[in-house]
Amino acid sequence: MTRILIAEDEALLAHEIREELLRQWPQAQVVGIARDGHEALRMVEQLQPAVCLLDIQMPGLSGLEVAQLIGRRAHVVFITAHEQYAVQAFDEGAVGYLLKPLDGARMARTLLRLKERLSQPPADLTGIARGTPPPRVEPLRWITVQLGRELQLIAVDDIVYFRADSKYVAVVTATTESLISMPLKDLIERLDGEHFWQVHRSTIVNAHAIKSVVRTLSGKLSITLKQRPETLAVSPAHAHRFKLL
Repeated sequence: MTRILIAEDEALLAHEIREELLRQWPQAQVVGIARDGHEALRMVEQLQPAVCLLDIQMPGLSGLEVAQLIGRRAHVVFITAHEQYAVQAFDEGAVGYLLKPLDGARMARTLLRLKERLSQPPADLTGIARGTPPPRVEPLRWITVQLGRELQLIAVDDIVYFRADSKYVAVVTATTESLISMPLKDLIERLDGEHFWQVHRSTIVNAHAIKSVVRTLSGKLSITLKQRPETLAVSPAHAHRFKLL
């Protein structure tokens, strides 16, 4: 079994990666999950994984610094919200990269490439940390929406869900619905991933606003909300969040 270490400081995302990885590659063995760069380096020493999935931006040592320090001891896949920076790491020898939010199709492509590379020695990534990763962006706390001639501040914690609506994104609270121009793909990078989950390519939901998740007779998942009457569809690509149902 291929021994894999995951280094990701967002606990929910780390769990998602583990579950999706094992779903697509049951023969793999996740030997540990590190929450910061220093713990990742210790686990590499102790557990000797063949593959390391490293978040580029972690407390302590960054994923790039960990990759530099482990050298040729393991194949490396990076985890990041910044595709441009991940492509640079890929060009320098990383097996691949996973983007936040997690995408099952990209995971499948990365695992296919990884399996092909396992018969070869790991790439030497000792020079990869010479660059500087993009600064960690603090999660949004407020959203500004325009209501007529007025600008209104909405606390992000009060938002039930976001829905892509043509060229705009609908910001839905328990009692209101407003439009903003920020694309959903940019919005997901600015939200706290522990509390806001993408459940469909057009929908991000506040986990605290979920009342229940129901599986329909056709096998599809549907979210009911605590403070809104409508239900939200869960696409197959994001159904792994609710895999126990």
